[in-house]
Amino acid sequence: MSSGTSGTFDLAAILAERRGEKYALNETYLNAQLVRVLKTLGYDVNFVRGEGPHLYDAAGRRYLDLLSGFGVFALGRNHPAVVAALHQVLDAQLPGLVQLDVSLLAGVLAEKLLAKMPGLERLFFCNSGTEAVEAAIKFARMATGKPRILYCNHAFHGLTTGALSLNGSELFRKGFGPLLPECVKVPFNDLPALEAALKQGAREGGVAAFIVEPIQGKGVYMPDDAYLAEAARLCRRHSVLFIADEIQTGLGRSGRFLACEHWNVEPDIVLLAKALSGGFVPVGAVAMKHWIFAKLFDRMDRALVHGSTFGKNDMAMAAGIATLETLDAEKLVEKADTTGKALMSELTALKDKYELLKDVRGKGLMIGLEFGPPSSLKPGGLKLKAAWHLLDTARRGLFCQMVLIPLLRDHQVLCQVSGDDNYIIKLLPTLTIDAADRRWIVEAFDDVIGDCHQIGGAVWDLGRSLAKHGLKNKAG
Repeated sequence: MSSGTSGTFDLAAILAERRGEKYALNETYLNAQLVRVLKTLGYDVNFVRGEGPHLYDAAGRRYLDLLSGFGVFALGRNHPAVVAALHQVLDAQLPGLVQLDVSLLAGVLAEKLLAKMPGLERLFFCNSGTEAVEAAIKFARMATGKPRILYCNHAFHGLTTGALSLNGSELFRKGFGPLLPECVKVPFNDLPALEAALKQGAREGGVAAFIVEPIQGKGVYMPDDAYLAEAARLCRRHSVLFIADEIQTGLGRSGRFLACEHWNVEPDIVLLAKALSGGFVPVGAVAMKHWIFAKLFDRMDRALVHGSTFGKNDMAMAAGIATLETLDAEKLVEKADTTGKALMSELTALKDKYELLKDVRGKGLMIGLEFGPPSSLKPGGLKLKAAWHLLDTARRGLFCQMVLIPLLRDHQVLCQVSGDDNYIIKLLPTLTIDAADRRWIVEAFDDVIGDCHQIGGAVWDLGRSLAKHGLKNKAG
C-alpha cells in the first residue's frame, strides 16, 4: 500500500467540532420537515454510536433499536466480520469497477446467494432495493414481451418512478404522476381478484409479471396459508412471471432465508437488498431463472443493454459475502425463527391484559402490533373509547404515537408506526437480539400499553397534546 499522506481530512475532528450542529445543518440544507417531525415527537436524541442492536446517545444512554434501518442492520450495527471484510478490500487496493472487465467478488457473491435459492440461476447486482425493482420490471417485460405488471394494495416496492408505479399507497404516489402505464393494483390475499386481473390482462395485451411481498412491510400483513403458492400457480397458468420482493423479508428476517420458503413457493424472480449490505454499502440483487436473464442479454452487442455503474463494486460485494458467512456462522436465520416465536408469544400474552392491543402477527423477527378502539362495556370503557376517538378525529393512527413517544422517552426503545394512516407498530430488531433484549421489549410495551388504559394519566396528557396538534394541522 502506498505511503501517501491522508491530507487534511480528520473525521474525529469533524465529529467533535460540529456534532452540536447536526439538526441545524439538516434543517438548513436537507429535509427541514424531517427535523420538525423529530423535534415534535421528541426523537431528536442525537445518537452518536451504534453497536449490535443498540444505539448510544451523547450522554452514554443505551437504546434498543427496533427499526434497524428499516431492516438494513440484520447483523446489527458495525458487525466486526463486515468491518474486517471492508478493511481488507481497502487494504488490497483492488482494481474495482473496471467496466470492461468482470468482478471476481461479484461472481463469488452470486455463487453463494444462488446456492441458497434453488431454482434460480442468474443474478444482476445494483445499488438498492428500488433499483432492483426497476430492473425486475425491465427483465419481466423483455422476457415475456408483455407490458402489464400487477401489484398489491398496501405494497411498498420503492420510491423511484418505476417502483413508485407499483406502490399501493396514494400518500407516496400523489403529485408524481403520470407514472408508468400498464401497472394494475389488485387486493392482497385475494386469489379471485388476482385471477380476474390475469384474465383481463390477457385480453388487453398481456401481463408480464405479478410482484408481491411475501409479508407486506406496510402493516406486516400476512398471506393466507394457500395464497402465495396458489398465486404462483395462477401466474404460471397464464404465462406470467411471479416476482417475490424479499428486499425486507429476505436474508433470514422471517426465520427462513427467504420468506417464500414458509409457503413452499418457488418464484421466477427474487429481489434482495437491505440486509445484504451488512449495514454498510448499498447493494441490491435480482435473482432469476436463466431463461429470463438470457432474454435481455441475448447477444454480444446487447451485453451492456442494462447495467448499474456501481452495482458490482468491491466494497458492496465483500459486504454481501461477509453477511452471508456471518448468517451461517452465527446461525442467525435459525435464531430469528426461535427468538421471533418466543417474542411473539410474549407479546401475544399482552392481548389478554389490554383490550387496546388487537393483534400480534408476523414471522421471525418481523412483527406487527395492531391497536384498535376499546369496548365501551368494560369498566371505564366509555371514557377510554371517547379518548380514542378524540385522537382518531385529529388524525387516523395517532394513537400509535402515544405509544411510541414514551417507549423512546421512558424506555429507550426506538420503533415506528408501520405506514401512514394505520394503527400498526412494526418491530424489525436485529437478528442478533438476546433474551435480555427480548425482555426489554416486552416490559417496555407492557408498561406503556398499560398506561394507555389509564385515563387521566400522563400518557393521555400527551394524547391530548397530539390531538390538539393534529387538529391544528387539519385546520391549516
